[in-house]
Amino acid sequence: MDVLTRSSARGIGRSVARTVLAVAAVVGGSPAFADDSVNTGYFGGVAIMGYDTVAYFTAGKATKGSEKFSYEWLGTPWHFANAEHRDMFISEPLKYAPQYGGYCAGEVINGSVTVNIDPEAFKIIDGKLYLIYDKKHAEGFAAHAEDAVARADGNWPKVAADLEMDQYH
Repeated sequence: MDVLTRSSARGIGRSVARTVLAVAAVVGGSPAFADDSVNTGYFGGVAIMGYDTVAYFTAGKATKGSEKFSYEWLGTPWHFANAEHRDMFISEPLKYAPQYGGYCAGEVINGSVTVNIDPEAFKIIDGKLYLIYDKKHAEGFAAHAEDAVARADGNWPKVAADLEMDQYH
């Protein structure tokens, strides 16, 4: 069966995700995914509005995922275009998950978040996926990537703490 249900994935997914995050923090992993906040948008309750996070890396474009190939990670369903992408994500979620929990990287630079992202406005920089509010801002983010990423990484711990306290919803 290609679908991993909430009940079968919840225990495994949450414990694996928390372990992976803890190990990543200890060995110098990305501070940009240091908590378990996942942007699901205003409606739908699915990571990246149902887009396949692995496809950004393999196809270089935004590709809609399918409920048929779902996996729950960090308490949120993620959809994939096929079983192979789902399995790639399961084996290395931090490699494929968007930075800053999928919130707009451009807003994190300013110490805030916007839930409203355009799944087609993305950049992969140094092997990491950044989602942005719109394509024009994605180009600006990429044009100043070194400074933008440094500023956003510096702001993310406070933004993540604010998200944890539900300051933005």
